[in-house]
Amino acid sequence: MTRIGSRTTGRPTLAEVARLSGVSPITASRALRGVSTVAPELVRKVEEAAAALGYVANPAARALASAQSQSVVVLIPSLSNQLFIDTLEAIHGVMRPRGLEVLIGNFHYDVAEEENLIRNYLAYQPRGILLTGFDRTEQSRRMLAASKVPCVHMMELADDGPCVGFSQEQAGVVAAHNLLQRGRRRLAYVAAQLDPRVMQRAEGFRRALREAGLHDASLEVMVPQPSSIALGGEMFRQLMREHPDVDGIFFCNDDLGHGAIYEAQRLGIRVPEQVAMIGFNDLPASAQLVPRLTSIRTPRAAIGKAAALMLLERLDGKTGGVQARDLGFELVVRES
Repeated sequence: MTRIGSRTTGRPTLAEVARLSGVSPITASRALRGVSTVAPELVRKVEEAAAALGYVANPAARALASAQSQSVVVLIPSLSNQLFIDTLEAIHGVMRPRGLEVLIGNFHYDVAEEENLIRNYLAYQPRGILLTGFDRTEQSRRMLAASKVPCVHMMELADDGPCVGFSQEQAGVVAAHNLLQRGRRRLAYVAAQLDPRVMQRAEGFRRALREAGLHDASLEVMVPQPSSIALGGEMFRQLMREHPDVDGIFFCNDDLGHGAIYEAQRLGIRVPEQVAMIGFNDLPASAQLVPRLTSIRTPRAAIGKAAALMLLERLDGKTGGVQARDLGFELVVRES
């Protein structure tokens, strides 16, 4: 009887998949990893053989054999935020044709949790890492530097390393200028989940109001809780109760803006006649509200794609290119 599986685990091996499909082990490996240079007919044969044997790849063994895995780590602060879902989809679309697996780490806006993820993922010897922003612990910085693993930062721009994003602070400036140009003078900033990018937008909004001589610190309503539509409604209700003369609001994201529009309808407050509103990220639902929410559209998918391509350049040894790519943003003016 022909033995199936390795001696140690009893599981089907890559060598058996290769033998059954009539290709070399390296071709079988490339076919199963989705490397685009493998002919479609061979990919089909290898996949059929793997399915017949019930073969599942062992990435740990592959990394041990090659001293390097075929994975790329992506660290993001949230899996419930549409911003990062769009970014991840774009990253996957770039990495998959190169035969690279995307490992996702969600650190829930907690730099200590991100440090643990970095420590754990570095043990798998990833080919590269995509990081969100620049705010992390000193220990995380030391581990990344010592690992020599190529890294690219997303969503922010800085001089600390290769990055793809846009100026969060300038987005706050643009929001303030739009409200001021519409004749609004009592302007509030409403924010939750106070990560560094939210605070950068706050600083831009604050700076523009100070230059106009209209900044009022009491109109900055910021809480650390996770953002949600319900929270947006609560914060709007509190703001209007304490400052009924507010006539313009910039929300740190669209979720809060959606909640505020719903709550304004319940309270009988007319938008934009009494209070103009601007959101951030331009989520799909923002164009469907009544009134439709004006928002700053962020290039989240484009950032994911560009960051992935920048990382691939570094994996290919091309390190002399652009270190920072500013993809900008767009103010989408609607009815609010």
